[in-house]
Order: sequence, then structure tokens, then C-alpha cells
Amino acid sequence: MATTDYDVIVVGSGPNGLAAAITLQRSGARVLMVESRPQIGGGMRTSEVTLPGFLHDICSAVHPMAMGSPFFAQLPLEQFGLRFAWSEYEAAHPLDNGKAAVLARSIQDTALGLGADGGAYTQLIKPVADHWNEIASDALGPFSFPNHPLLMARFGWNALRSASMVAKRFVTPEARALWAGMAAHSIQPLTNIASAAIGMVLSAAGHRFGWPVPVGGSQAIGNALAAYFRQLGGEIQTGFHVTSLEQLPSHKAVVFDLTPKQLLQIAGDRFPAGYRRQLEKYRYGPGVFKIDFALDGPVPFTAPECRKAITVHLGGTFEEIALSEQLAASGKHSEAPFVLFSQQSIADKRAPDGKHTGWAYCHVPNGSTKDMTEIIEKQIERFAPGFRDLILARHTMNAVEMENYNPNYVGGDINGGISDLGQLYTRPTLSLTPYRTAATGIYICSSATPPGGGVHGLCGYHAANVVLKDIF
Repeated sequence: MATTDYDVIVVGSGPNGLAAAITLQRSGARVLMVESRPQIGGGMRTSEVTLPGFLHDICSAVHPMAMGSPFFAQLPLEQFGLRFAWSEYEAAHPLDNGKAAVLARSIQDTALGLGADGGAYTQLIKPVADHWNEIASDALGPFSFPNHPLLMARFGWNALRSASMVAKRFVTPEARALWAGMAAHSIQPLTNIASAAIGMVLSAAGHRFGWPVPVGGSQAIGNALAAYFRQLGGEIQTGFHVTSLEQLPSHKAVVFDLTPKQLLQIAGDRFPAGYRRQLEKYRYGPGVFKIDFALDGPVPFTAPECRKAITVHLGGTFEEIALSEQLAASGKHSEAPFVLFSQQSIADKRAPDGKHTGWAYCHVPNGSTKDMTEIIEKQIERFAPGFRDLILARHTMNAVEMENYNPNYVGGDINGGISDLGQLYTRPTLSLTPYRTAATGIYICSSATPPGGGVHGLCGYHAANVVLKDIF
């Protein structure tokens, strides 16, 4: 039998590519990972993009799902230098009256801050947090008959609803706003069916694990995963831009940590016409406009709770945030967008003494080139008067520039495709094994497969197990 240079080649070194490579290498396969950029990491990169000494997370910043990932929990990443830092509150959401709702580690403390809605919040989130270990493997994987059907049925009863429908449980502005911020991480209209799922998962993960940042920046996660992979015997080649399968050394299987657009460009001629059409119909969601700030001091939020949370959701009321998300999905720009703001340096030193960093983005139409700098800064200033006076430097990327930086962010879509009901489990195609393409030996493991976006590695882990079953 003819030998091959490698058993498997993994193309792309994001969290899912690394997870696939590690899973395969741990199982005895000979694995090569190739990455087009000089530095591994995909959405886990950290760089001094504003001023020397200011460390900025270029893409992902806060990592509740890294802590809550059943796959990452198996890995000895702390042995490779990975450490996390937490703030007093996991997230905060200020309102114009100077008050703020908070996601605290304790469900009880969170509920207490929501007044009359404390009971409704507890009833919604506590079962998910309490049964995370039983639910996670089913909720964060491909569609299948659940291991814990009753628990999953209870989770699904709420998760498959729209965030707007779930919001009707709440009567206080604080609870409705806090819920809107959580659900808006789904990057889709809050009226969409299943838009409640990500809000429930992120809230529960916050209570179970917190919303921490990696010490030194998100690059630390990629570095730890890569170091572990190399210790297992895996190989990594950077600066290797794949445009054709013919470029690759001989192999039994190739796993792409890429979305359907890039997969079609590289291997589209290997697929039957029907499968190719399915990939061509894959839908991408809104993009993002991103700003990194070098700051002369801590952000002067009016609400004191916001000064104690790494993550701050800026957008005011539920209605304001819902409108903002609807506009982005409809191809329009909001003048008062929902802004995700992170101040990692309050928990992890990312700047020179006395200085701080800020990380912010808002959702915009896919492919947008509009400069949202002034609009985002106005929204931050709304809840932190004097913020602009602290800006020493800024670095911006519009949605197109986000895709240029990372081709998986098609049109600036950082989720690898919209996660509405039509693509929540049927990504990238309707299949019980969505990681397997229609061509023998070609697989996909990106966030365009279940369970979708986020730094959790589970797309790669599930894809690798399909490869092992098929090839080995």
C-alpha cells in the first residue's frame, strides 16, 4: 500500500483547526497543520496595533465558552502557560438613569439586582447552569438524539424561541436590557426563532465559569493549543496559503477550518453539483466594525458596576438593541448601535502603568465599509462621559477589512454564518454528519459547522471524530 506524507492535513489554525489537529494527533494520526498567516490563532490573536506596550485582542476577547467547552476541559493547557483573569462582575449593562444590570457569577446576586424579575431570570437560566455538564455535549454538537432528552427538552423549550418572545417574561428595564445584550451576541434580529439560545448559553456559562480573559491576550489560548499539539508530535507550517489541493503534501484526509466560500474556492471542483449548490446557498450574517483603543486611564462609566466588569454591553433598552440588530440584518446602519465593549486591562495588565485598553465593536450590514468610529464613541460616551478625552490612539477595521484580516469573516461576519433556525444545526448543509463533505477525504471543521461561532474548539473536535471513524 502506498504511504502518504501525512495522515491528515488541517488547513487553518483557528480554535477549531487546532482542536481537530489535537484530537487527531492524540488518536495516533500523523497531522500537519498549515496556516496562511505568519502567526497561528485565527480569531485568537493579540497585537500592539495602537501604541507600543498596549496589547489588543484583534478578534475574540472574552472567553466564557473556552471555560465551558467540554473539549478544552480535557486538555492540560495550564501546563503550557494558559491562565485566565476574572473581574468582579462577568458583564454589566448600563442604562441612561445611571443604574446598571449585572451578570454576576452568582445567580442569586444577579437575580437580586433584577428586582421583580429575579424569579423569572432564575427560572430561565438556573436549570441550564445547574445541568451544564449534561446539556453541553448535546447543545454544543451536531443534531442527534440527546443523551439527556428531558433536560434538553426543557432547554429547547426556551432556547428555540425568539429573544423577543423570552423578553416578555421580564417587566423591569434592567432585566430586559440585560437579556437583550446577552441575546444580541447571536448577531441576528432578536425576533428570529432560536435567537434566545445564545443568550441562555452565555448567561449560564457566566454563572458556571465566569466571563474571563486569557492572561496576556487571546493569543495565549492559540499558543497553548499549538504547544500541546507540537508536544504530541504534530507539525505546523505558517505562511502556507492554500489555494488548491494540489499544493498539499500527500494525505489520507484534509480538514478545512474554513467557511463554505473558501472551501468552494479551493476544492469546489471535487464536489458533485448538488453539494456545491448547497454550499453556494450558505448564508452569512451581519458584519462588525471594530475599534481598539489605547486609553490614558480607566473608562469613567457613570454606573460604578460597569467599572468592575471586563465586558460592558452598551445600547440602552431592549427596544433600542432590538432595533439596532434589526437594522444591521436589513442592510442599514444604526445611529445608536448595540456596542460590545471590553476593558480587559482592569483584570489583566495589557498597557503601561496607569494606562488601559479598550475593545469595541458594533454590528453592521454584511460587507459594510462605513466608518462607525464616531457613532461607537458617541455610544460609549453616552454611558461614560469623558471617555473621548482618554483616547491616546485607536485602530479601526470595517467589515471588509475584517474579512481581509481573516477570510473566514466573510463580509465581516465573525460567526462564520448566521445562526438562525435555518442554520443553527444545518450548517453548512442539512446532514447528520455536516463535517463530512460530498468528496471522499475532504472535511470541514470551521464555525460554519455545529455548534457555530465561539472559541470552544467543538466544531473541530466533532469533525475530527468523524474523520477518525471514516479513515481510521
